[in-house]
Amino acid sequence: MKRRGRSRPEPPTGWRRTVARLPIGLYRIGLGPVFGARMLLLRHTGRLSGRTRAVCLEVVAHDPVRGSWTVASGFGTGAQWYRNLSHIPKVTIQVGRTFHAVNAHFLTAEEGGEVMAASAARHPRAARALCRYLGLDVPARGAEGFREVGRRIPFVRLDEVPPRRRG
Repeated sequence: MKRRGRSRPEPPTGWRRTVARLPIGLYRIGLGPVFGARMLLLRHTGRLSGRTRAVCLEVVAHDPVRGSWTVASGFGTGAQWYRNLSHIPKVTIQVGRTFHAVNAHFLTAEEGGEVMAASAARHPRAARALCRYLGLDVPARGAEGFREVGRRIPFVRLDEVPPRRRG
């Protein structure tokens, strides 16, 4: 999949940044459940400042048996939260009102392609919207097109510590 004439989107600034960060405030006042399982609040440590940071991310895949959540970095590997996780992968997430200690695992391009193809099958409109947002051509409805897109997006799987054992 090629880009449609623009580079990866830049993080929002000004009033758009304020709007983009509103979900963090909603989590802080106890309204995290309004997002259901489609969003999570990631609390991570700044690699330079050492201060606690927070970002709200969309969940691309969730495995309740394994206790893992997969998220995508729409701003690429240069996103601050992504860079912070590569420095300190032990973080905390909040889904609804529940907190989970997790370890970050950075997926390979092939793993990312599989995650994107599976996600597109479950949520085709969201997958197409992500492609448009990233400036990528929206693939035809085939899984292979979304698999190719997924190879270009950095994905992170957040594995619960200790791992769940159900069965």
